[in-house]
Amino acid sequence: MKKIQILVLTVCVSLSMITCSDDLDDTIRPASNLEISQFIYRGLNFWSLYKADVPDLANDRFESDAERDEFLSQFETPEDAFEALLSPNDRFSILRDDYIELENALSGIRRSTGMRFSLFNDPSGNGNVFGLVRFVINNSPAQDAGVQRGMIFTGIDGVQLTSDSDLSAIFGQDAFTINLADYDTTTEIFTLNGTDITLAQIELSINPVHTARTLTVDGEQIGYLHYTGFTNEFDEQLNNAFAQFQADGVTHLILDLRYNGGGSIETANDLSTMVTGQFDGQLFIKQTYNEDRNPDNEFDRLFNSNIGSGNGGASINSLNLNKVYVITTGNTASASELILSGLDPYIEVVQVGTTTSGKFEGSFLLYDSPDFRRTDNINPNHRYVMLPLVLRSVNANGLTDYFDGFTPDIQIAENFANLGQLGVQGEPLLDAVIDEILLGRRPTIDVETRETPSLFESDQNDILYQRMMNE
Repeated sequence: MKKIQILVLTVCVSLSMITCSDDLDDTIRPASNLEISQFIYRGLNFWSLYKADVPDLANDRFESDAERDEFLSQFETPEDAFEALLSPNDRFSILRDDYIELENALSGIRRSTGMRFSLFNDPSGNGNVFGLVRFVINNSPAQDAGVQRGMIFTGIDGVQLTSDSDLSAIFGQDAFTINLADYDTTTEIFTLNGTDITLAQIELSINPVHTARTLTVDGEQIGYLHYTGFTNEFDEQLNNAFAQFQADGVTHLILDLRYNGGGSIETANDLSTMVTGQFDGQLFIKQTYNEDRNPDNEFDRLFNSNIGSGNGGASINSLNLNKVYVITTGNTASASELILSGLDPYIEVVQVGTTTSGKFEGSFLLYDSPDFRRTDNINPNHRYVMLPLVLRSVNANGLTDYFDGFTPDIQIAENFANLGQLGVQGEPLLDAVIDEILLGRRPTIDVETRETPSLFESDQNDILYQRMMNE
């Protein structure tokens, strides 16, 4: 979302008991559950990608508005109505009660400590849980406090984490202290090492261009980009990284999307052009919609030479490559998977890591207004907003519906006891790619190939976790 318009109520209605100095809470009538559920039904009936799977969304389901409202009145909350109207195939649609929070998230503003981590069961099976720091957001409280990738913690605020811990509540606190531990690979025992780090949650504006550097290995110039989210407010920084790759004479590129859950489709389109550049005007992906919406809304996204819509944006810095290496894990989703899907018909895409999430659907915000847009006609009585699945992406070869994700060409999983540092030789997944670039050599049979399932991801409660936005 390039610009966020904030709703401002500029007119106060003069009534005998109300003046322009009244608080908004006094002048705005809170919406009823039915009123919000009516908005939910109207939006899903119009836009839901999986409308055909939900009989209650059929256009002829109710003979009158009164009959529909009677149906909606059975739900105690708007959230209950929303869940009842989703298809079993819909894994990603969301409803939120405050569109301001969601708009902030779309612009890259998150409430976070800056520590990105995963939680796992203790290998001994004792019911305990440990945390592993995946990476640290630049210019964040976690970075300032000295948190580093690969750190292990077993407790929070002096209390051991277990499988019974309320993890969402613990990590939703305004501040908490992580209790660091060491891991003995022989005994498989965690031992507190006496180091504690206190972290505060703040609103962060997160630049997803986390690490961009050129590695010179055996005379080859290898560009490395650890990119954490397709946030179009930072497209300039992304384009600048590719300008540096151009200046460095990069001839091989590694896109590290292992922790990238997606974001803007337009930014994915632009990034694909930064990798290539020789396919201007050709199809990146086609966006298709439900049967009712498809005739008027089906849309071809094309490779183009400018940031954004292609009209008036800065010129894209392209590397004109015929091969790209993409690092993935199970946390790689949506717009990240578009890179794999959209580029595959045109160049060789070598995928390294573990299987991706399997998210090919896109969304956009639906507000309670006549046209579902953020206009002056938005319902002032509530701030509910929907982010439903409304479109599917189809690549130039017709590929879509990849529910099972993309399987890597070189399968290698992260090992929590040997993470290495992102973008630095010695990190196992990076080394596997460099070996493939220089030697055409795949990892040996001793390499870990199975990804350990996590109990909890630090960003799984993020509003935009694994979402793909039609912007």
